[in-house]
Amino acid sequence: MEGREEQAIVSLLDKDPELKKYYEEHQELEKKLSVYQHKHHLSCEEEIEMKRIQKLKLVGKDRMMEILEKHKRAGGNH
Repeated sequence: MEGREEQAIVSLLDKDPELKKYYEEHQELEKKLSVYQHKHHLSCEEEIEMKRIQKLKLVGKDRMMEILEKHKRAGGNH
């Protein structure tokens, strides 16, 4: 996620509970993923879990971008 996008998301967290939920999940998944990324060798189970986390992060990011876009469009209509 680009810094500009993240700043826009953070600025909306108090206004959009759904966005806040996805953002917090994204942060938690990032922490979990970091554990695997710092290992030199992963077991098959760890590789599978890492890929699962990456997919969840991507789905959450896509959803956050949709919500952000919705807010941008709504802001442009005022």
